[in-house]
Amino acid sequence: MTEGTPSGRDRYFDTLRTLAIVRVVVFHAFPIAALELVFPSMAVMFALGGSLMVKSLDRAEVQAVRNRLRRLLPALWVMALIVVPLMIRDGWPDRPSWPHMLLWVFPIADPPSSEYGSPAAGVLWYLVTYLWLVLLSPLLLRLYRRWNLPTVLLPLVGLMLLMAYRDMFGDTVAWVAHNVLMFGACWVLGFAHREGDLAKLRPATVLGVAAACVGGGLGWAYLHPGEEGFDLTGRPVAYAIFSVGFVLALLRWTPRMDWLARIRPLDGLVSMVNNRAVTIYLWHNVAITVAIALYDPLELWKLPTQGFQTAVDFSIAIALIGVAVLVLGWVEDLAARRRPRLSPFVRRREPARPAVAAPEPVPAAH
Repeated sequence: MTEGTPSGRDRYFDTLRTLAIVRVVVFHAFPIAALELVFPSMAVMFALGGSLMVKSLDRAEVQAVRNRLRRLLPALWVMALIVVPLMIRDGWPDRPSWPHMLLWVFPIADPPSSEYGSPAAGVLWYLVTYLWLVLLSPLLLRLYRRWNLPTVLLPLVGLMLLMAYRDMFGDTVAWVAHNVLMFGACWVLGFAHREGDLAKLRPATVLGVAAACVGGGLGWAYLHPGEEGFDLTGRPVAYAIFSVGFVLALLRWTPRMDWLARIRPLDGLVSMVNNRAVTIYLWHNVAITVAIALYDPLELWKLPTQGFQTAVDFSIAIALIGVAVLVLGWVEDLAARRRPRLSPFVRRREPARPAVAAPEPVPAAH
């Protein structure tokens, strides 16, 4: 059997993270815009990261930042050791200078890639954004504890200014700032959750504000369509406001998750995804791309129906993600200072069995 998570884990957060990562994988396999409306994964993951960051910062700021980077970067370095040589071997006509390649070591901006490596590099904006929010967290937390609501609104105001004066910045700076500001409010709402401020708000107030944000974001995007019509993610300010509403509703309540342990397969899936979250995120797009490339060589078009062909192709992608988890996931164990293991599962801790009855009752040892 799979094992449960270590004691002290927040299973609600673990479940939200699992839903977010599963939704990301499904969206990249089947890019249906409605999936973003159902569950804005990236906003949720940044909100969870902000909440967990407070817990670490309260112990030691420098150590907290260092630990977050240690948990984040080794999996990227392993990807670089695999992907960068393959890109060079394949031919990289516009390869940047070696100093630019250091972004694969410390990604303060998107690491460079060739077209061949774009499936791997295309998801790295999340790591870049996460890294900047981690680095800014000590300052943001001080600001939040002094001016809580203005600090939540600060990234949204900054995003509006950036969109109005984007031409003042280079493409690289503007892209990084765009992502940090778009998800910064969700990160700070994570602070509000951990500080207990969201729990103090009246449910009716939270639901009203959340509905206004979700409705306002959707309405803004609807009234300002893109070239192909309604495009929420193509309207950064609208998407940021929509995400704030969604995160507010998710973090205001923390439901009991005792039921999860009773559904062992689902409990094990949640544990596995959280144990290998970085590996799954980094390699899922590569797996999907390889699966698509195998469509013709495996002659999947010979299968009887389009739906069956799609299901088999997606199953291949899931299998390839599983291979990445088994082959590379142990890096996350080392990053977390755990004993490295191939299995992404951990042994479930069963409750202690009572000792065999003795002639005389013996008090339990403590």
